[in-house]
Amino acid sequence: MREDVVTIPSAGLKLYGMLGVPAGLRIPERRAAFLVLHGFGGNCESAGVVQPTKVLSELGYVTLRFDMRGCGKSEGEFGRVICLEQVEDLGYAVEFLGRHPAVDPDRIGVIGSSFGGAVAVYAGGTNPRIAAVISNGGWGHGERKFRGQHRTPEAWAKFTAMLAEGRAYRARTGKSLMVPRADIVPIPGHVRQNLERQNVQMLAINSVEMFPAETAQSMFDFRAEEVVGNIAPRPLLLIHAANDSVTPTEQSIALFKHAGEPAELHLFSGLDHFLFNENSARVWNMLREWLHLYFPARA
Repeated sequence: MREDVVTIPSAGLKLYGMLGVPAGLRIPERRAAFLVLHGFGGNCESAGVVQPTKVLSELGYVTLRFDMRGCGKSEGEFGRVICLEQVEDLGYAVEFLGRHPAVDPDRIGVIGSSFGGAVAVYAGGTNPRIAAVISNGGWGHGERKFRGQHRTPEAWAKFTAMLAEGRAYRARTGKSLMVPRADIVPIPGHVRQNLERQNVQMLAINSVEMFPAETAQSMFDFRAEEVVGNIAPRPLLLIHAANDSVTPTEQSIALFKHAGEPAELHLFSGLDHFLFNENSARVWNMLREWLHLYFPARA
């Protein structure tokens, strides 16, 4: 695969991306394509983005991995991660990719992990140009997700107090209250240790570690669950760790319950939240079979 640096215009900002054309593709042939989305505060250099990009390219898809605004090398206030703004970025990226001479503009899919999985589902439910959606470890109901991540009464009280203080601070000062990543989405130590033992990169270099409180509020208010049914009859694949230590597994189960056909849900035991980072053969084999059935690279 050959990848080239590209600039994607989005709402007056320039987004950094890497566009890949698989070996053997010759213009005027057009192929199906995938936008590959990064997770919470990450960027397009994370293993959870690079690994699926590589697999998709090997299967013959054109790929575009890119940094959302405020992340990685893209423009925008660094660390300002707002759900609906990322959905907007994705819409502009779909338009950009659809103009490439190697891409069939009617066959552009989206694949995302964690936060990117939630954005992929919401965008698929609101943008008819997206032809297929794959969500890995995503979520559909922000408040319920956070309740699962801040489980004890004390943790929930601390989290909701942080949201309230963020709103009050903004009203008092006109500025954002900055909060640590772990106060929004805690990652258990054993998850980090397991990936470190496998020498697997969990977070990309230049990942965001401090966020405005508005980021957490936007996630709290985000409801991809309410629009996932609109994806049908376009294909939807939901992937999740059977016992996810970061994003509660029930989030993908609930998305599946609200989805229309054709939709599939695959739960993987023995793996945790960062499924794509772990480069699991079981996950890739399932993905290859699903793509062959529902969304092949060649029409």
